[in-house]
Amino acid sequence: MTTKTGKAYAFFNCGSSKEKIEEELPFTRKCVKTPGELELSLIDDISSLKGDSQLLQIAEESKEAGINYVMEATYPNATNHKTADELASILNQAYQSPLYEDGETFIGEIFYKLNGEYVSRE
Repeated sequence: MTTKTGKAYAFFNCGSSKEKIEEELPFTRKCVKTPGELELSLIDDISSLKGDSQLLQIAEESKEAGINYVMEATYPNATNHKTADELASILNQAYQSPLYEDGETFIGEIFYKLNGEYVSRE
């Protein structure tokens, strides 16, 4: 029996350093009550993202749009959509944190696979 693992990607902009974001993540996760099984991986070099051609195309377009981070989330025994929802909660909370200046515009988008295609979480 194979267990399904949900996967989602957040492409977003943040003026804070990777170290600062990683330092803030445990507090952010606690605020939004993120499940402990949800694994997050922060990548500050979008070009180093590994994945299929569709994901790499999204990454390239994000990079061209000035996006500087991608966060990969994996969530055992969850759907890709549920994983995307958890990732959205984390990003929404992060925007309320010291990682962003007051009034700084949040630019970001979350993608997950649905029926073999990446879709944006609305």
